[in-house]
Amino acid sequence: MRCGAHLLSVLLALGASAGLSSSADAQQRSSSLGRSDSPTLKDLIRRARKARDRGNWTEARDAYKAALEAADQTPGGRLDRAEIAGELGLCELALLNYREAAELLTQSLEQREVLPIKVQQRFEMGQAKAAFYVVRLLLSVDPPDAEVFIDGKAIGRTARTYRLFLDPGRHVVRARAPGREEAVHVFNGERGAEQEISMQLPHAAVSSIKETSPATPRPVSRSPAARPEAPSPRASWPGTLRIGGIAITTATATAGAVFLLRAHVVHTNLREANEVRREQGWTSHACRDASAPAACAGIHGQAKERDLFATLGKVSLATSAAFGLATAASFLTEVAVFGTAPRAAGVRVVPVTTSEQAGVLLQAAW
Repeated sequence: MRCGAHLLSVLLALGASAGLSSSADAQQRSSSLGRSDSPTLKDLIRRARKARDRGNWTEARDAYKAALEAADQTPGGRLDRAEIAGELGLCELALLNYREAAELLTQSLEQREVLPIKVQQRFEMGQAKAAFYVVRLLLSVDPPDAEVFIDGKAIGRTARTYRLFLDPGRHVVRARAPGREEAVHVFNGERGAEQEISMQLPHAAVSSIKETSPATPRPVSRSPAARPEAPSPRASWPGTLRIGGIAITTATATAGAVFLLRAHVVHTNLREANEVRREQGWTSHACRDASAPAACAGIHGQAKERDLFATLGKVSLATSAAFGLATAASFLTEVAVFGTAPRAAGVRVVPVTTSEQAGVLLQAAW
């Protein structure tokens, strides 16, 4: 009996150890299976690159977006995050989502020191193309802890200066802070332009109990920033003068070309007529003699007409060149006097004139 009991205890011990090892093996297999089911950061990047090379921008965007979220949770993934954000921005650009592309590429280029030179160049080209289709907003807010809303949506962070990208059109910027009056600014942004807004929230006025009773609703005070801002002389006169300069430059250049063309025609007619008269026996001094033929008066008249048109043409071209140079110099003058470059526009027209040609140069970001 004692031998049977001992044998039974040994069998029970062996069964328990076998059950524990099988349970541990099953748990280990389950753990490894779970890790294999969740893609790693390298797998996501590899999947995104394959989709990008095939031209499947939607799949590449989704993969890069998942990789960006994975990079945020990976310690020491600064290089991966900067490059992934730029690649995701290029995908958004290919899908014509210009605002998202500009934000992501700008975010990536803020860490350009960790990116290779060729990658930086690709991202800079994409950023320039995306910025041409959106409105760049440079917003400064005081106090810096104020809540900022654009078109009713909170930005989500507090800072003194914001650099944002918006779709072209009308936008409403609102800022509020405890103990401050609310500030509102409305503007209409054009494609490719940069808008600068400075909002300062004044302290809220403290009213006495006698002036405002609980039964009487307190009037809502409007912030000075909510009033529409009148355009400053700096924003109005350069554009007006440049338009006038371009118009005068074009008109005088056209008139000069017409005058010179007329002078050339008259000169050609005189030269052909002189050849005919030489064949008829006329000499070069025939019209200088006292007994000059009657036809000499017409010849002198044509010569004076030629000289007059030639002079008018040269004066017109000189005037065109002067106004063209003054118009072009106005851009440099604004930078030198005010310290800022002229605001970007979709297309810029610059007159170009020489002593023989006149025209205009169109500049734009493509």
